[in-house]
Amino acid sequence: MPKPKSRSFAVIGLGTFGTTVASELARFGNHVLGIDLQESNVSRVADTIAEAAIADGRDDQALREVGVGSYDVAVVAIGEELDANILCTMNVRMLGVPTVWVKAMNRTHHRILSKLGADRVILPEQEIGRHIAQMLHNPLVRDYVSLGNGFHVVDFRVPQSLDGTRIDRIGLAEKFDLRALGLMRGSDYVDCEAGATELRADDKLLLLGRRENLRRFAAGE
Repeated sequence: MPKPKSRSFAVIGLGTFGTTVASELARFGNHVLGIDLQESNVSRVADTIAEAAIADGRDDQALREVGVGSYDVAVVAIGEELDANILCTMNVRMLGVPTVWVKAMNRTHHRILSKLGADRVILPEQEIGRHIAQMLHNPLVRDYVSLGNGFHVVDFRVPQSLDGTRIDRIGLAEKFDLRALGLMRGSDYVDCEAGATELRADDKLLLLGRRENLRRFAAGE
């Protein structure tokens, strides 16, 4: 599999959320500029990312001077001040940043940011809350990713009751309208396309389908 192309990111607002995003992007090999008004926040992340600057996201000239307009993506992670968040979003759009992701504080804020042209508006607490609730609700669901349009990919832990069962014998497509993308057995990937693969307890089965069908399968209905 080809390695994803690295991109440049400007992360504005270096609280807990922004620092985590900036640090992880840098760990993946991307060029990251971190910006915050507080010197202590900038100092905390300066050694882990390519560039760090003390600047006010509300000031378009300040953002222009640190070169935000030349970045591929801007992440507006200012979470405490609504006006600063909105002004910063407008500024990075005005500076011509191609892709803008913004942290929102509530659904009203979400709607405002969407109308301002943000490409993705994030409600971290709600998104993480839903994620955790899904995994708490069914312990066999280890993790999942929403693909949009009602489709999800779920990392499903194979229970003891399915140990030794061939994938084509559990009616994934016929009964549940689901597709097996493959499975992880320890650190090994096992292709499931042929359907003859026998499941083993604790395999990580990757399933694609709609939420309700995934729920029915996980519940053993």
